[in-house]
Amino acid sequence: MNLYVLPAGPIQTNAYLLTAPERGEAVLIDAPGAVWADVQPILAKEKCRLVELWLTHGHWDHTQGAAEVVRETKAKVRAHEADRVMYETPEVMSAFIDAGIKLEPVFPDSWVKQGDTFTALGVKTEVRHVPGHCPGNVLFYQAAAGAAFVGDALFAGSVGRTDFPGGSMEQLADSIRRQIYTLPDETVVYPGHGRDTTVGEEKQSNPYVSA
Repeated sequence: MNLYVLPAGPIQTNAYLLTAPERGEAVLIDAPGAVWADVQPILAKEKCRLVELWLTHGHWDHTQGAAEVVRETKAKVRAHEADRVMYETPEVMSAFIDAGIKLEPVFPDSWVKQGDTFTALGVKTEVRHVPGHCPGNVLFYQAAAGAAFVGDALFAGSVGRTDFPGGSMEQLADSIRRQIYTLPDETVVYPGHGRDTTVGEEKQSNPYVSA
């Protein structure tokens, strides 16, 4: 399985493209604005079909390109229902974005929840609910790959904002301790913005949430 980090959109939000050329399939995690222009050439080169789109949460910068991706690929969308209003009626976020940013709704096919597991690209994936940045933030953990895609819950040396509607620093800290810091220390954490880190690194030195 190959991993591509694709920062895109107005604030350079990370999308993650996982490809399995031997299977001819791929999965995209989050869909910032215009990310399809980066995804499509990789799919063509590796002769892969995008079968699923996983959304870590409903904030606009992670979903702005989702409708285009779904139109182009018919990919199945997975997300947490606590952010349903942001996925299906993104105009509720208009007070928090620049006037020129256009948003389209996306309608998930499958609502994931804490403890769900499924197999994609031949790899088992576990869902963990990590609210606090927003109500529906989830992470997708692949033990075999030693990887956790955490959305905006945790960053290298930082954590997600909690000043948007539905945010709570107390809840976020609890989520990080229960759902991220309980993963193996060597797990690579792939955040929604910035560089990757590890669970062990953040447990040791994150200034916002101690282990």
